[in-house]
Amino acid sequence: MRKYEICIIINPDVDDRQVNALIEKSLARFKTDGGVVDNVEVAGRRRLAYEIDKKAEGTYVFAKVTSEPAVVKELNRLFTLNESILRTKVFRDDSKKAAANSKREMRMSSDVTAPAKEPKPAREGRGAPRGDRPSGPRPPRPEGK
Repeated sequence: MRKYEICIIINPDVDDRQVNALIEKSLARFKTDGGVVDNVEVAGRRRLAYEIDKKAEGTYVFAKVTSEPAVVKELNRLFTLNESILRTKVFRDDSKKAAANSKREMRMSSDVTAPAKEPKPAREGRGAPRGDRPSGPRPPRPEGK
């Protein structure tokens, strides 16, 4: 089973009190198919970057779920069939990558106090360094060959 995060944009015509009921109704089939809902967060109304179905704003909902890929695909299909939902986006939560990134950030923050490294010497055979190159346009090529 994999972890997913689903971003759902709901039509602004739906009353804020009905948003939770709409999401729970949509997730009921997901739960019966073996999916687990970890967290549902209603972020509220926000202005859209561009209009969707002539709507300039929408209610954002973020859901974190755990299930098999086929179950999430079916949930996404059910969301697209619901006329109250303007747009959905499913992200696979790569916890291993997130954990690796946080470890790397921790190492980077601890390296701040380390002494600065000396610059590496220029490699042979790579041409002149940038500072030694002549500026301006290239000279014309010789003709004939």
